Amino acid sequence: MSDLTPTRSLLIALADERRTMREGYAFLDEKCLLLAGEMLRQVRAQQALSRELEALTNAAHEALSAALGRHGLHGLQVYPATVSRRRLRVEPMPLLGVTTLAARVIGEAGQAAGAVNPSPEAEACRAAWARVADHLARMAAVSTTLARLYAEYRRTVRRVRALQDVLLPEIDADIADIDTRLEDLEREEAVATRFGR
Repeated sequence: MSDLTPTRSLLIALADERRTMREGYAFLDEKCLLLAGEMLRQVRAQQALSRELEALTNAAHEALSAALGRHGLHGLQVYPATVSRRRLRVEPMPLLGVTTLAARVIGEAGQAAGAVNPSPEAEACRAAWARVADHLARMAAVSTTLARLYAEYRRTVRRVRALQDVLLPEIDADIADIDTRLEDLEREEAVATRFGR
């Protein structure tokens, strides 16, 4: 039995609250579906990027082997690095309260200091590993987006379950209890009016 004093205005207020909760439940349920759809899209993107990364990494390993064959380990270790003018551009995009990310590397690779013993194998190795690094930046953005979407999905599912399993049944029980108590009071008043005369 509810501790609330049964009145018609309370019954109307609880019915309004229940309607609002049901609308919130429908919105959150739809949000769960949209988040799940976006997570699936991001997982597919991650899988495609992983396949591309495997091909890029294999090519980079081959380029490294060729450069090592030409220069040896010590010769390749002292091969001059480029002064990079490249920057990582991260583009945030809001989606249902979650900031999703897209990343890409922009700019030119820049020039390296002159090598004592330059070779096309070393340059190919440098370019191959730069492509791997660029690709990893894209993958990092997708992974971060997936983690954020999953966290929001779990939070939303908890809210949906709280509404479905706790709050809506409680308010339904309160409404039923108040409605029954109001009917009992009206019946008592009708009997008292009828027999009080």
